[in-house]
Amino acid sequence: MAVEQQVNPISIMLIEDSPGDAELVIDLLEHCKVKNTVKWVQDGEAAMAYLHREGDHAGEPMPDLILLDLNLPRKDGREVLSEMKGDPKLKHIPVVILTSSKSEEDIVRCYQLQANCYITKPVDIEQFMNVVRAIDDLWLTVVRLPTNGGELLA
Repeated sequence: MAVEQQVNPISIMLIEDSPGDAELVIDLLEHCKVKNTVKWVQDGEAAMAYLHREGDHAGEPMPDLILLDLNLPRKDGREVLSEMKGDPKLKHIPVVILTSSKSEEDIVRCYQLQANCYITKPVDIEQFMNVVRAIDDLWLTVVRLPTNGGELLA
């Protein structure tokens, strides 16, 4: 059975405080089968400002997919996820948790907050690259994401 591949690039928001992890994820996602755009922010407050299109982010497009680390400065990923899923304008955006936390409490809490999946970052660089490629294969090739920023057409 052939999988229909996504033809249009999507906008991905990476919320990650580690510059090394962010650089690797961005590099891998920007060189996938379809050239996607990746917006990187380093903390939860910057993420929410971007999502609410505040300040310098006023003209930015709404992301089609979010990759969210949990352990962030200023506002952690759990708070970002909770705020997003409680906001009617943001709750439709799929959120992939990509974190170093293996805590069962974090896993359960994130799914309770309606995360779309929870992935623990491997420590090994090669395995980490494989995880990012798997995210690309599933979320950017197989899964259908809403168009028009998730707005229903009249």
